[in-house]
Amino acid sequence: MSQRASVHDLVQSHRITAVIYAAAKLNLAEAIGDEVKSVSELARLVSVDASALRRLLVGLTTLGLCRQVDRDRFAMTDLGRQLDEAADPSFKDWVLFEGEMLAQSWSGLVDSVRSGKSAGELRGDGDDRYAATSNAPEWNRRFNAAMANLTLSIVPRIVAAHDFAVARVVMDLGAGTGELIGSVLMHNPHLEGIAFDLARCEAGAHAHFDRLGIADRCRFVAGSFFERVPGGADTILMKSILHNWKDDRCEVILRNCRDALPASGTLIVIERIMPELATTEAQDRSCAMSDLNMLRGPGGCERTEAEYLRLAIPAGFAFVGTSGIGSFSLLQFIKVGH
Repeated sequence: MSQRASVHDLVQSHRITAVIYAAAKLNLAEAIGDEVKSVSELARLVSVDASALRRLLVGLTTLGLCRQVDRDRFAMTDLGRQLDEAADPSFKDWVLFEGEMLAQSWSGLVDSVRSGKSAGELRGDGDDRYAATSNAPEWNRRFNAAMANLTLSIVPRIVAAHDFAVARVVMDLGAGTGELIGSVLMHNPHLEGIAFDLARCEAGAHAHFDRLGIADRCRFVAGSFFERVPGGADTILMKSILHNWKDDRCEVILRNCRDALPASGTLIVIERIMPELATTEAQDRSCAMSDLNMLRGPGGCERTEAEYLRLAIPAGFAFVGTSGIGSFSLLQFIKVGH
């Protein structure tokens, strides 16, 4: 039995992030593929120092991402293949986002805990990270790609957890480049879709719908859900939206959703659910770390089921139920009244 981790072990976790990021940045998973390759061959393929690369590959082996066949030959494991951008699932874009953007942001966590303010608020950018990054195309591209990685990894569970048979038109609120709505439509050929997000996501969404062959039944609408949510859908879907915002902003989003839906329309909220009492379970830790990421990043928070109900019910929704979908949960509501 392995010895229980000490604080000394836990505090070195940033090194693991750095090792995985280096592998993704160097395209090691793509270079190795399904083969066993020598360090010298790999070093030529990815243009690095062979001795240093071997040390990195040993590190990746201890994390379960590589397999050391002999002293100088390595292969990728199934876990390590998730660093390949062509893998299913692939988390390469998320790893690059974590290593290049989130890791830097977390270095200021003490300041956010002291002040209760996000990094943007502390810089004087206001409380809307998305508006503040509107002129940062590389940040937006990396963010959208990372969100696509995460969304695509849970789509099968979303489709299994909710029956879209009675829906006709589904709107994805905060759709980004359309991965979620695209996947829902691919699994439900009878549906039409609306992707609703800021205008900067439109070109990427159209390209994605063209690739999937669903451009004839999925359209993009540009706008802000703080101003107005367009009508036309009987089901509104939003994943990882409410956790970005403080309660007062969530209330605006939810009221605008209610106004956009027909009588008895469906609202599906997909979020991590905070435990009422946290434990050391991996899912609780994942949720708590995401909550601290919200504190440092957009300024929102992860919430308990009861806290989501306290937001949605006064906004004009009745609670139907919650389904677990891995590290996320699917909360279903219906519009009350007309």
